[in-house]
Amino acid sequence: MAKIKLDLHDIYNKGQSIDAELNRVINEAVAKGVSLVEIIPGKGSGQLKKRVLRFLEQKQVRKLYHRLEKDSKNWGRLFVHFKKE
Repeated sequence: MAKIKLDLHDIYNKGQSIDAELNRVINEAVAKGVSLVEIIPGKGSGQLKKRVLRFLEQKQVRKLYHRLEKDSKNWGRLFVHFKKE
């Protein structure tokens, strides 16, 4: 199964970079037919994870993926599942 991993630790305080990276990874997954994107906002205060979730819930982004899963064992990690074409 193809998977893309995005670790946001390095850019957690750069607002526009976060959105740009999320956009890039979502578009790359769609373009390459990848079925899973793992996003690691880290544990911190939870603000970055909230921001990532808000980004993923935007209507134009939401229609691109199938399902969002929060890792039950590691709450600093999210999985975005894409439909197989």
